[in-house]
Amino acid sequence: MHRWSFVGRADELNRLIAAATSESGRGLILSGSAGIGKSRLLREAIGQLPSDRYAVWSASANIATAGLPFGGLAQILPADQPAGLSPTGFLRWAVDALHQQAAGRSIVLGIDDAHLLDPSSAALVYLIARSGNSTVLGTLRSGESVPLSIRALWTDDLVEHAELGPMTGADSADLLAGMLDGPVDPVSAERLWRLSAGNALLLRELVIAAQGSDELDQVYGMWRWTGRLELAPNLTDLVDSRLGQLSPQVRAVVELVALGEPIGLGLLVGSTSQADVEAAEQLGLIGVVPDDRRANVRLTHPLYGEVVRQGCPVTRTRRLKANLADLLEQAGSRRHDDLLRVAVWRLDSGTAQDPALLLRAGQQAFGRFDVPLATRLAAAAQESGGGFDAAELLATILMFADQPDEAIRVLDQAADQTTSGQRRSRWLTVRGMVTYWGLSRDATVDEIAAGAAELTDPADRARVRAFEAIMRLHRLDLDAAARLSRNVLDRPAAAVSARGLARCTIAHLQAAQGKLEQARRAIAGVEADAAQWRGDMPYLQLALELARGTQLALAGDLAGIDAIVAAEFADLADAGDFRLGSGYLSILRAQAARLRGQTGDALRASLGACAVLATSRVYAGLAHAERAQAAAMRGEADQAAEAMAEADRAQAPGMAVLHPWLEQARAATLASAGDLAGAADCLLRLIARLRADGFAGHEVLALHDLVRLGRPDTDVGWSAPGGRRQTVAQRLTVLTETVEGTLAPLLARHAWAQSQRSGDELLAVAADFAAAGLDAFAAEATAGAVARFREARSYRLQEANLRLSDLLHRCDVLRTPALATRRAALTDRERQVARLAASGLASRNIAERLYISTRTVENHLQRVYSKLGVAGRSELWPVLRTIPEQDGHRKPAGD
Repeated sequence: MHRWSFVGRADELNRLIAAATSESGRGLILSGSAGIGKSRLLREAIGQLPSDRYAVWSASANIATAGLPFGGLAQILPADQPAGLSPTGFLRWAVDALHQQAAGRSIVLGIDDAHLLDPSSAALVYLIARSGNSTVLGTLRSGESVPLSIRALWTDDLVEHAELGPMTGADSADLLAGMLDGPVDPVSAERLWRLSAGNALLLRELVIAAQGSDELDQVYGMWRWTGRLELAPNLTDLVDSRLGQLSPQVRAVVELVALGEPIGLGLLVGSTSQADVEAAEQLGLIGVVPDDRRANVRLTHPLYGEVVRQGCPVTRTRRLKANLADLLEQAGSRRHDDLLRVAVWRLDSGTAQDPALLLRAGQQAFGRFDVPLATRLAAAAQESGGGFDAAELLATILMFADQPDEAIRVLDQAADQTTSGQRRSRWLTVRGMVTYWGLSRDATVDEIAAGAAELTDPADRARVRAFEAIMRLHRLDLDAAARLSRNVLDRPAAAVSARGLARCTIAHLQAAQGKLEQARRAIAGVEADAAQWRGDMPYLQLALELARGTQLALAGDLAGIDAIVAAEFADLADAGDFRLGSGYLSILRAQAARLRGQTGDALRASLGACAVLATSRVYAGLAHAERAQAAAMRGEADQAAEAMAEADRAQAPGMAVLHPWLEQARAATLASAGDLAGAADCLLRLIARLRADGFAGHEVLALHDLVRLGRPDTDVGWSAPGGRRQTVAQRLTVLTETVEGTLAPLLARHAWAQSQRSGDELLAVAADFAAAGLDAFAAEATAGAVARFREARSYRLQEANLRLSDLLHRCDVLRTPALATRRAALTDRERQVARLAASGLASRNIAERLYISTRTVENHLQRVYSKLGVAGRSELWPVLRTIPEQDGHRKPAGD
């Protein structure tokens, strides 16, 4: 692994640089744990100081020189040291010599690991700090004794002393991307950050260990960690050195916490002793964390647990976990998660004999969307004689673990146990779910319909009909989907879960039809009943999120999308490897980022979704389509085409309800390759199909894509039988009467402003787009206004250029057809001359710099003014900033 680039820590870096460059001369000492990044931060700050203004000297203290007088600063002291000086005289000489070497420049002295300085070197650092025109920057390791002279630096107010905390999750993700030369999926980045506790050194060792054991793999350019950890010797030694030599009693405390954390303080004391627990806490190995009325104990660093668990013999581990289960059962399982903890300890210790306990624990784990743990518990319940209930749970979980064939095997083995109508209905729905979404068998819909007809109990039949309804929605059998869903809702006997699934089907259908407010209310109703259906049907959350995500995306409600991708379900899905959930939410993140013009974030989020959904077909096509959209908006035509081809390959036949998103992506892909006519034809075919399906909510977006292609006056067909034909702008206006929300009227205004070639209205529409957070649309509308004002030689051209410049610099890379229409084709020389003129250079100075005549400079400028539609130099800079070729500061999406 190569040396990584410096990332993050912007505030701390700026603080160090500010301390070095301020006139006060007050320096800065940073304390922090080993590996936290102190030394690299200090080197980075010192390296940014200009040598013509500062005499910069740096020294790194170490144990080898700690006993030698001036050993810590030997690397910066002059070699020709005078003989016979007293210690005090030598200190005065050293201070004077360093100032002479500085030759009038300010001295900046950087001392790494200043706690290891010998007393003489520490005294010299103090004197330099007091000598004037000098600043001391340094680092200390937390918890180490500090020489008195160094401590006096902040007690005498010569430096500021601050604690350097762990890296943030965002900084850790950036560092991981630098280490691996590519982005890391958010779930893996989060797990590695938490395991390293924000420590850069430990993060590096974790990555090395994961690479060495092939636990890191790259899918669609996105690195993913399996979550398994084989500790390398370097990492084990590093953690062991921090754990230190422990007595058997204290080690027993640490082992129990490692195997059972979080563990109640009373439970821990009861199984060890008060004195040993206090000793472990005093050593900084464990910490007590209040949790409601219970005091829980955790290890102070996540890696302590990994090392202790892997170092604990198997027989001892099994005995300790059995003891923990016994103690918690004796104390009484008072909390909701106590059942799950006992079941896991029993399973790990080989003492699990109660299938009912394992079944309840498996249901609880699945309710938390922890797919690996739920699978393990459900399989154990089945092996222990859990019967039909265990088989049903295991098959359901296997479906969401992307193992549909194994799920079918489990269900087929349990087929002879469907001895009641209730069991038959549950067996039918789980098998239908696996065969339809897991195995993409279209015949499932007819099979499940026939099975429902055989059931006599209204509640059992309603459960099956609810599943049939959502399957029919997904394959665009819309009338039947609506009819079946209403039939379920009309049955008072239907369970809350069946009614919730039916309401999600209707909500999704309403959103697609443009009944966005009705859809929102239906979704809110399902969510309000979550406590009643989650125990029976936790995966109903997926139908809820798809309906809600569709409604929010069609409404352009970016704040709403932000809320659901930050909600508890997102965290649970990510942590529990519930891939359909985390994958779909990543798609929503990508959509929101794209509409904000953050195309790099959109591309990364969609790549993450593709990686998560690589083994699932339910949302895989949608993930690749969103990747194509993001790449197309960046002008990366080849990547967009490759992603679109993957979308077509991965799209599940049973998810035809997603086709509008795929076709919009196809049009964007064609447009990015320059085939605007092909893109328009693609959108027109989509619009015709959407009108036939009654999907007005999707239709407004497809129509607006034609506006973005500069085709607001394109004919889109008859308004009604025998009626007149409509243009895009006219059709959008008509749809504002039926499509609920604020987005459709805004899109219609954009269409009319484009059709009427009104720069003023385009600028007003752009402002409203920006207010809604839709910066990509705002930039395109503003670009249209610039073009109109340039044609009219309007006085508002300068204002429009300034707005466009601001929007484009708020966005990431944008290369859309709407923005391409206003790009001026400047030659390299014209661009060079224009940039120099915009920076304030006179024509004569430009001529001297470029070795051309002043007249040639003026001729170039006149052509530039004509091409850009500006009156003079004062208007050049905002226009040049809007030309993509000038944006060299932007990073590629994977950086």
